[in-house]
This record gives sequence, C-alpha cells and structure tokens, in this order.
Amino acid sequence: MYFVPGRYSLARMQIDTGLTGSAALVVEAEDTAIALGSGDVSVLGTPRVVALMEQAAVAALSDLLDPGFTTVGTRISVDHLAPSFVGATVEAVAEVVEVDGRAVEFLVTVHEEDRLVAKGEHTRFVVERDKFTAGQRPSREG
Repeated sequence: MYFVPGRYSLARMQIDTGLTGSAALVVEAEDTAIALGSGDVSVLGTPRVVALMEQAAVAALSDLLDPGFTTVGTRISVDHLAPSFVGATVEAVAEVVEVDGRAVEFLVTVHEEDRLVAKGEHTRFVVERDKFTAGQRPSREG
C-alpha cells in the first residue's frame, strides 16, 4: 500500500480534534475467543474488540467525508483489560486526538457499563476510494 503525499485533496473536509464516534455490540457466541480462534474461552475475543474500535473510529468520520472518500485503518494498539461474557453489551468510543494531513489519530475505549474493557490508539488515513482501490490486484482464483 502506497500513500503519495499530495495525491489526495482534503481541502473541503474539516476534521477536528475532540470529534467522537461510537459503536455498540451485544456479545454473541460468534464474537468469542473460541469462535474467532484467538483463545479457548467463551468471552469477547480481542479480534472482535479491535473491529468494534475500528467501527467507532469510522463512525466518527462518516458524516464528514466528501463523496468518493473513505478511511482505511493503518495502525492499532490495544490493551484488552477485562473479559465480557456472552450477553453483555459493550460500547466503543473513538475520539480524534490528532490530525496530520490525511492521518487521523484516535484514542479508543471500550466499556461494559462503567467497567473499562479495553483501551487503545488507532490511526486511519483518508483516501479517495477509486484511487485507493484502483491498485487492487486481480484475484488468483478463476
């Protein structure tokens, strides 16, 4: 994946620090570490926590992006601090803490009611969807 400075125009988009987005999930069997292959216990699996954190970050920016633009995740660092069992409701909240050109940095937390389940940092890049996907390689299948 290559990001060429100056290739993408963000002139009309204003992304400010403090902006937040959220995503919630009721933990189901398919969200557990066992189902995801990331462990052998029936609790919310870390891969699902990461996906929920990314969903919150995407939600924070979704109404701000001009048509034809999207964001792609490029980095995430997560501390998964506490288990959440099947049936629990967890919510991720992502807050924009820095904007540097096309790079948007988030602090993300995941709570089950008042209990902190996970926290982390996440980076997304704003890209023009058509230009970004134009570099896709053809499938080796069929």
